[in-house]
Amino acid sequence: MNSPRTILFIAFLVVSFFLYQNWMVETAPGTKANETATVTQSSNNTENSDVPSSGSAAADVPEGDQPVVSQQSETTIRVRTDVLDVEIDTRGGDVVSTELLKFAKDLGTEERFQLLQNSSNNVYVAQSGLIGPDGIDASGDGRPSYNYEKESYQSETDVIEVPLTYTTESGAIYRKVFTFTPGKYNVDVRFEVENNTSNALNTQFYGQLKRSMGTGESGSMIMPTYFGAAYSHDDDKFEKYDFDDMLDKKLNVTSQTGWVSMLEHYFVSAWIPEQGQPNRLFSRVANGSQAIIGVIYPMTEIQAGSSKVIESQLYLGPKDQDAMAQIVEHLDLTVDYGFLWWLAQPIFKLLQFLQSLVINWGLAIILTTVIVKALLFPLTKAQYVSMAKMRMLQPKMAALRERYGDDRQKMSSSMMKLYKEEKVNPLGGCLPMLLQLPIFLALYWVLLESVELRHSAFVFWIQDLSTKDPYYILPILMGASMFLMQRLQPTPTADPMQQKLFQYMPVIFTVFFLWFPSGLVLYWLVSNLITIAQMLIIYRGLEKKGIDVRNKKK
Repeated sequence: MNSPRTILFIAFLVVSFFLYQNWMVETAPGTKANETATVTQSSNNTENSDVPSSGSAAADVPEGDQPVVSQQSETTIRVRTDVLDVEIDTRGGDVVSTELLKFAKDLGTEERFQLLQNSSNNVYVAQSGLIGPDGIDASGDGRPSYNYEKESYQSETDVIEVPLTYTTESGAIYRKVFTFTPGKYNVDVRFEVENNTSNALNTQFYGQLKRSMGTGESGSMIMPTYFGAAYSHDDDKFEKYDFDDMLDKKLNVTSQTGWVSMLEHYFVSAWIPEQGQPNRLFSRVANGSQAIIGVIYPMTEIQAGSSKVIESQLYLGPKDQDAMAQIVEHLDLTVDYGFLWWLAQPIFKLLQFLQSLVINWGLAIILTTVIVKALLFPLTKAQYVSMAKMRMLQPKMAALRERYGDDRQKMSSSMMKLYKEEKVNPLGGCLPMLLQLPIFLALYWVLLESVELRHSAFVFWIQDLSTKDPYYILPILMGASMFLMQRLQPTPTADPMQQKLFQYMPVIFTVFFLWFPSGLVLYWLVSNLITIAQMLIIYRGLEKKGIDVRNKKK
């Protein structure tokens, strides 16, 4: 295995990786290819209610035993903070619309990114309520229509509390209060129950996320992204739970810790229940095409003449690892770096630290590349020395080919003898190049998953490091740098086909990199330029040393 073969092998691994990613996308639920199949499969495994069963095994509850919910009311309450623009339906108190004010829908547009919405062709809402024997959302008349104080709240500096009130015929008062904090995407949702009756009240809190299947984006071959649900519980810190899983088997897990969520590229919604109590995580499919994942609290008893508060949190925002880590354990794992998370996380932390110094993610990527190349230099030096010696042996290798012609056996033995005499290890360049692959893939996932790089500019024409170069300048420069590197390396000597493939590698990689995130191409280009500089220094040093040795012998 020589250096060119190593490059071909790495290229094969990279291409195979992205083909596998693309296959995962094409077969994932929610893509157009599977949308019809998803709806068909769901016909035998659906429920039509927005209200979960209060029993311990929701999967066994007949559909007809659950109340049918009314459509959204005409009245919504609008809440606007410095980061959120939210609409709350007065019927049921569901969050039916959420815009993220710090994030544009598309680069350069004024329109904000909409996370939650409730339209005829796309339902994505956060629902919550009280079920059980005395739950106001479990009534056969449908969910409650809350009384409210005003229809609009707005403040960028003060905490906003939105109280909704419902009073039963027996005199029990149920208050549902939303608390919004400036600068935060987690919303406190609490129920305050006053039992003014003569009997104890028994009820359970539930929070769930409902989303239409087949309406999200799962990316492309180069940038596949996960679209579906995920949850955390006692036995697993983070587990993806896609829509096919919901169709095949309902989630029914009791856990003292954890949360439930819906994920898409860069953004997440999540219900975070109170920790340290036996909450039940559940899922189901409603109306044939809407996925639901949620959490149900254990039964709460409110004695006559007393009151109780039931609390939870709703996260509606970007996949901000630092912010989510402060809310609940393991929620930051929704930023999924794949099987190389152990390498991607430190790379992201390094990028984040450098960006805080230079205030530019592109410069941070360049500095990260320099640091990575410096850390790998002891290994890459051995690679370049081996390649340099192989390059200097080219005249002798050519002489051996002329001497032995097509006699492969004698050619092989003579080459091994030559390597031994010149103290050259043909495998010396393999390990450092193979080490580059996991770093490349880890950085790929960092650029793919980290919302901090979304719409982040570098210089001039590069206004979004998370997407491809609009003018393909970086990929072309990368291809040119790869061609120059190729000229400095020893060429394949045995197989003519290998020689042709090696010659075309810069072209193949350039075409392949046209659709890569520009931040990743920037990393590869800078890495190539540093490699070229290191190779030239080492080669010239060895050539000079070789001349000095010959002069001393004379």
